[in-house]
Amino acid sequence: MAGVAVVGSGNYELFIDTGFLQDAFLLDDATAGVLNNTEFVLNGTTNFAGVLDGCTSVSVKRGRQDIGDQFGPGTMTFQMIDTTGIFNPFDQLSPYWDETTQQPGLAPMRKVKLQRYDALNAAQDIFNGYIINYDYNFALGGLDSVTVYCADQFYLLAQTVLDEFNVSEQLSSARLTAILDLPEVAFPIAQRSISTGTQTLGGSAAFTIDQGVNVAQYCSNINLAEQGRLYMSREGDIVFQPRIGNTLSGSVADFHDDGTNFKYNGVGISFQADRVINRATVTIAGSNSPQTADDAASQATYFVQATNISNSLLHNNAAALTLAEYLLVPEPEPIYTSVQTQFNMLTSPQKDVLATIEIGNTVTIEKTFASGAGTTELAQELAIEGIEHFIDFNTGHRITLFTSPTTVVYELVLNDAVFGIINSDNVLG
Repeated sequence: MAGVAVVGSGNYELFIDTGFLQDAFLLDDATAGVLNNTEFVLNGTTNFAGVLDGCTSVSVKRGRQDIGDQFGPGTMTFQMIDTTGIFNPFDQLSPYWDETTQQPGLAPMRKVKLQRYDALNAAQDIFNGYIINYDYNFALGGLDSVTVYCADQFYLLAQTVLDEFNVSEQLSSARLTAILDLPEVAFPIAQRSISTGTQTLGGSAAFTIDQGVNVAQYCSNINLAEQGRLYMSREGDIVFQPRIGNTLSGSVADFHDDGTNFKYNGVGISFQADRVINRATVTIAGSNSPQTADDAASQATYFVQATNISNSLLHNNAAALTLAEYLLVPEPEPIYTSVQTQFNMLTSPQKDVLATIEIGNTVTIEKTFASGAGTTELAQELAIEGIEHFIDFNTGHRITLFTSPTTVVYELVLNDAVFGIINSDNVLG
């Protein structure tokens, strides 16, 4: 099995771009500079170094913890003990030192990827991104350590600004594509997974993008109008999903506390008044006519709890009012907000599933509660909004999934007493 074994969890590897092209054509080199060489080619192949055997822990955070939050960059942090000094940026004898440029190969803005090997020994990505910062700690009389901070490509979008851009009225997905196509952004087409949006964005003068607007912030504003999901996948692709509504997606993992299915050792439960929204106001860009949706019954019980979106990219007031109504949450409901499990509690197939689980997938959480003289079980189908991985070489791999309620509809089944009824819960697949 490839990679480095992690107790009770499987085999993993953490790869860092060293900055070298391992098979690149080099002028005036007796071997790599030979014309018509099939081994050393013009573009070369990036050389990645596996460094997990020098790590003590790895932490990955992607997505959001609450459906009301906006998506930001996914991050990875890992700690290494530098027993031989090869990670020292001043060590010119390190195997990662680039003699050509006289620069350390392990440096900021190098690509980085964390992978786990499944039961078939196939590498599965957990995180793809770039190194942002090395914190090297010199220990007098002890072992030096390095803490490395990484972020996915949302970080790169956040470092880029737009030139002035006259937009046209178009779907949210088309606007996002137009932004990614701009020469100052030039996000790779092969790394896009953009579903068709449901909302039309404005194209009048009021919606013109000013010089200097941050790319990541504008993309977030597109998603704020759509109310879908916009994030970087574990494989490094930008993913855009339309407005969250009913789902036909089946559960990819059923978490039970009775010793069956996917076992778990932690669950978050929320039943809070501050989750209530009974007054929502949305104002489109260039408008002085805020569109407000109220739930009077909820306000009478829970007082007024409001949310507001200004300068929305939606194209007209009717769409703004629809969004305001969509944002209303008149009643607090008890929900499971997160679930946590340790890989050493799971079977090999279950570990493979959770290592590759993704934002937007559906899971089921079932918990047993004391009820009178007996017990009762409550199960909820939920959507994944955020994912956290923590790998420790003493305790293994722990994963936490942050969830949101979802309305599940089922595929229509003819002649079935429950699923054969034509209504809002049963639909054609």
